[in-house]
Parts: sequence; structure tokens; C-alpha cells
Amino acid sequence: MAAAAFIDLDRTLLSGASGPVITASLRAARLVPQSFPGESLLYRIFNTVGETLPSMVLARQGATAMKGKSQRLVRDAARTAIPELTTLVQPFARQVIDKHRAAGDKLVLATTTPYDFIEEFARSLGFDDVIGTRFEVDAGGLYTGELDGRFVWSGGKLAAVSEWCARNSVSIAECAAYTDSIYDSPLLEAVGAPYAVNPDARLQVLATARRWPTMNLDVSPGVVKVPVIGTELQKLALTFARPELIPFAKFTIDGTHNIPADGPAILVGNHRSYFDVFAVSLTVAKTGRTVRFLGKKEVFDAPVIGQLAAALGGIRVDRGTGSDAPLDAAAAALEAGEMVAIMPQGTIPRGRAFFDPALQGRWGAARLAVRTGAPVIPMGLWGTEKVWPRSSQVPMLWNVANPPKVSVTVGPEVALRRDTGADDSLASASDSLADENTKRMMSAIINLLPPEAREYREPTDAELRAALPSNYKGDLNAEFTRRPGTD
Repeated sequence: MAAAAFIDLDRTLLSGASGPVITASLRAARLVPQSFPGESLLYRIFNTVGETLPSMVLARQGATAMKGKSQRLVRDAARTAIPELTTLVQPFARQVIDKHRAAGDKLVLATTTPYDFIEEFARSLGFDDVIGTRFEVDAGGLYTGELDGRFVWSGGKLAAVSEWCARNSVSIAECAAYTDSIYDSPLLEAVGAPYAVNPDARLQVLATARRWPTMNLDVSPGVVKVPVIGTELQKLALTFARPELIPFAKFTIDGTHNIPADGPAILVGNHRSYFDVFAVSLTVAKTGRTVRFLGKKEVFDAPVIGQLAAALGGIRVDRGTGSDAPLDAAAAALEAGEMVAIMPQGTIPRGRAFFDPALQGRWGAARLAVRTGAPVIPMGLWGTEKVWPRSSQVPMLWNVANPPKVSVTVGPEVALRRDTGADDSLASASDSLADENTKRMMSAIINLLPPEAREYREPTDAELRAALPSNYKGDLNAEFTRRPGTD
């Protein structure tokens, strides 16, 4: 692990440019004039494509623009921008900060932004130091219109970081750097752990060539975003997720208003088919949000499909290991304001168990809900097995003349018990509490299903065969029971 982590500000730590927020605070203090023509367009271009040479030329003139202004008043005005700047911090940036903090690394904000504009904001986030462009101040505390030292950009940023490392007895080769800009490539080349964060198009090409890790701190680790346009792959795919584009199924989707418009949420549903993920995705698409599915490792191990599942934000679950890693990843996503989808049954019931109206769930979703405080939203799925039965390796794409009916009903938040104290570890939710909350969730799901789902009927041999894997050769009436809980 690096001895220090150097993190860029705009489009890296923050979701966009800090300039509009800081400038607004300076204007409110009457320290700078009203906006100049094209200012808003300049920031829009920056937020879309990243740093450009013209934008850096303007930034370089910042010292001249502040000539004669009081350093104290500027710092006072910049302090008022801290609350709004804090709202721009990327959801997963804090996890990067926490990771380095836990490793004992120094955290340094390394930015072209003037030091006096951003120093107190960085301290408020727990940074140990700030490397920024400094404006010269005269004996009376007024800016002279000149720089105090170098312009901290491109090669100048590398030089400033190198000087910091020398002063603090840190080897730059043992450090990490996070940035979005191709102009920071000298710094990325120098450190031992370079990360391209929300990279502009040119840095994306360089990072691919250099095999540098890329990440986007507004989405879960591993989630792919489309280069240049910066849109999450899942969000792009969901724009085409419309029932009318799936002619081999006839959908009825109700209750999407129960899915929160923003913030964390845990979607829980019953599991009837491999097609359930598509049905849930169509439902979520109506809200304009994205969702992280927890899925069995077998899905992620499959060629092509596994890579796609990971790129879309899926969370791999290997039940055989008993690891808490999947719930840790789900908790991190929820804490960042994302949605997570879990099928508490764990797998599609087999054989006669498929027709049991009593749904048995495992405790993972309940423990996750108690741990994070996220609301649990139930979903009742019905008819998906007609589109893609357990016995088939592919969905029934040819059923376009008489497509089966599929219904997805979203219910209101499940009322859970959450009285477990302050400890946020998995062990904080007792087995009895997890079991009670799981039963509440499964009951809420059952109540969203059609009446026929709540009555047992004797399945035919053909129905039993459809509820078993295609390679199953045993007794159709064999019992395939799975205990609820942690197994």
C-alpha cells in the first residue's frame, strides 16, 4: 500500500467542477464581478470532456484576477462553499479515503485549484495536506496578482508532489494517485499505484495502454461506464428495457411508485426463473434508476455473461465460502445511495418445492437491511417461468404468437424490526431477529402474488419436469428441500 495518496479535485473527488460553487461564494462576498459571457458553457464543457488547454489558460490568469483582494476575505468566502462542495463529493470517494486512512497513508488533495479556495474544504474531509496553486500575498495580506511558486498543473503538479514527498520523507514510487485528466499523466507515470478516475477520452486510451486501473467513484467498483459520454452501461441498457421490445412475454407491471426515487433501497422478490432478473430490470427501468443484483457465482463464472453481469454492477455471491464479502459490497453500494436487488430464496426452487406456496428465505437481505438501515421494497413476480423454465437453457424466444403473461407487482416498504444497537457488523443482527425479518419480507412478497400462488395444487409430470434442470435424470417426485437461514 502506498505511503501517500494524491487525489485530484474536479471530476475525481467531486462529480464535476468546483469552480461554479467557489465563484458563487466569492461573488456573494463581492470579491469577483458578475459572470462573464460563456462562463456556464465553459463549465459544461469541462464537466463533459475534462480539462482543455483553453480552460487551463484561464485558470492560469486567476492570480491576476484576484490582485488587490484580501486573502482573509477570500478564505472566509471560500469557507461558505464547504457545505455545497461536500454535496458534490462522489459517493464512493469516501471509501477510497477510508481505505488509505486505514492503511496509515497520508491523504493529500493535489489540485490546480488555488490553495486558499480549497484548503479548509479538504481539511473538513480529513485530508492531511493540500497541494494547490498558491497566490502571492503582500505584507498587508493582499494578493499581488502573481503566483507564489509554480502553477500546479500537468508537469507542475508532478513537481509539486515530488517536492511534497521530499519534505515528508516519502518515496513517490510507493504512492498512489487518482485523477481524471490526461494532463496529470506525468504524475500517474511517477507513482507506484496510478488510478484513472472518470477518465477523459485521452486518459482512457492511455490507461488502457498502460494497464492502469480505471474507476468511477459515482458507481460501485467494477461497474463499467461508456467512454466519452460517461454513462453507466446499465443505465444505457435500461433506456432500451421496454416491455414492448420483448415480444415473447406480455408484461403487467404495477406499483413502481413504491420504489424510492433516490437513496438506498433493497429490492427483494421471489425467484421463479432465470428471467426474473430481466423482469426486475424492466420494472426498475420505469424509475430511471439502476440496481445492483446479487447473483450466484455460477452466473459470474459463465463466459461472456459473467463479464457482462459484473460490468452491469452485479455482486458475486459464492455461498459455499460463507464469506461476508457480498454483503459488504452490497452495504457499500447502499451507503453510497444505490439500490440492491436480492432474491432471498437464494435459488429457484426445484421440483415439487417450486409449487410450495410457502416461500422460504435466507437471512442475507434481513441482515443487510438492519446493518444499513435501508428500506426493503418487496416485489412479487409471476409467470416468468413460462418465459424461461428451469428445464431450458435459453428463454422461449419463439413464443411471439401467444406470449405468456408475466406480472411484477411492487409493494410498499416492509416494516422490519431494527432494534439491534449501534454495532454495524453482521453479527449485530441476531439470528432470531434475522429470521423474524426474513419471514416479514417473504410474507410481503407472497401477498403481492396472485391468489393461485397462495394455494397448493398437485403439479403434473410435465410441470415437474419444467421445474428441474434439463440434465436431471432422477425421480421427478424427489424432495429438493433447502433450509432457510444462513446456509
